[in-house]
Amino acid sequence: MTTTAAAHPRHALLSGWGRYPLSESDVYRPDKIAELQAVVTADSTSLIARGAGRAYGDAALNDQNRVVDLTRLNRMLSFDATTGLLRCEAGVTIAELIDVFLPRGFFPPVTPGTRFVTLGGSVAADVHGKNHHRDSSLASHVTNFDLMVASGEVFRCSREENSDLFWATVGGMGLTGIILELELRMRRVESAYLDGELIRAGNVDAAIEAFERIDAQYGYSVAWIDCNSTRSALGRSILNVGNFATLEQLPRNIAQDPLNTMPKLSPPVPLDFPVVNSLTVRVFNKVNYAFHREKAAHTIFDWGSFFYPLDSIRNWPRIYGKRGFVQYQCVWPPAESRAGLVELLEEVTRSRRASFLAVLKKFGAQDGLLSFPMPGYTLAIDFPVTDGLLEFLDTLDAMVLKRGGRVYLAKDARMSPETFRAMYPNLPKWQAAKAVADPNNRFSSSLSRRLGMTE
Repeated sequence: MTTTAAAHPRHALLSGWGRYPLSESDVYRPDKIAELQAVVTADSTSLIARGAGRAYGDAALNDQNRVVDLTRLNRMLSFDATTGLLRCEAGVTIAELIDVFLPRGFFPPVTPGTRFVTLGGSVAADVHGKNHHRDSSLASHVTNFDLMVASGEVFRCSREENSDLFWATVGGMGLTGIILELELRMRRVESAYLDGELIRAGNVDAAIEAFERIDAQYGYSVAWIDCNSTRSALGRSILNVGNFATLEQLPRNIAQDPLNTMPKLSPPVPLDFPVVNSLTVRVFNKVNYAFHREKAAHTIFDWGSFFYPLDSIRNWPRIYGKRGFVQYQCVWPPAESRAGLVELLEEVTRSRRASFLAVLKKFGAQDGLLSFPMPGYTLAIDFPVTDGLLEFLDTLDAMVLKRGGRVYLAKDARMSPETFRAMYPNLPKWQAAKAVADPNNRFSSSLSRRLGMTE
């Protein structure tokens, strides 16, 4: 008799991408939908789906309970080159989409800062990218998906069919069920390069002015922001903006092979080597700002360095050491974005907490009931796990909350239930949809229990 992944899980120590916190679980890795259904309907402990493990905190952890690894359910099922509609299983990664479709002139419509994430996880977190101000989040480009709920039944979910379940699943962190497959509209592109520019901004006000000025001109925009600069240079930034280049915009040598998909690779970080401290960060930020001079419009960037600069450094979380790090990402509404950003940056500089991986973006509209984005500006900052960090982040939470902002669940590892409820006012609507799909709360995670999402 053939044994299956459903019959023989492995007991494993897991973490998110930030390597904090750690969690022990029985991990199942089904090859087929029938095996997955057996895991879901088993009379056992709670479970949560896990994709590529790139959620930073505890969203894909389920301490002392079950985890289902979906990376083997990664088949591409159909593609219509006329409409750009792709149907595939949820374990397909954005990297696999690029490998297969960029040579054919198509690119994912929305991508986060790493291509090594699954589509199922991306819908569950309702990921955003550098084009959110114009194209919203990934869910805006998903026409429908099939969701396996706790009973083992599968429902087709879209804006028209089972719409309550659709909007509860988008941004619902995997707690309504398991996405099996989805239909996604890919973006047609003429090249694998972007036409854009680098813009230096001397402080927060100059950075926001630059974002607003280029808003209609460029579909993609992002800024590295110096979280150690102070006074008149508070929040000095380097904006990287662009659009996919047309053949006419490419230099002749590149235009001969416009859909080249070979990303640049760098050596991995081989060991846990904590190099992030207040001194190294201060030096790095000064050098980085001085090194990146402005580049005029019509500068050509390759797709890998524009969208995924950190993907070229394998195992880069090791630079934070064995204790790991927490990425803190928040968003403020438009009227509060400037004041909130200044207030938070001043608190970070006062604390002398190290962070050189800090990113500023502009958001457009929200999608799902628990989706993170809202119109306004979002800041993401990496902090090494050190004594007093969690209390410091509680201070930041209070600052963000009083200005009507919120914190990203896919990055969170420590927010309190009270703060979560205040930041996500659509929680009762989400809970109602969750109760219909999962009345016995079989889908649960370390994150959902910590935040009391179903209480």
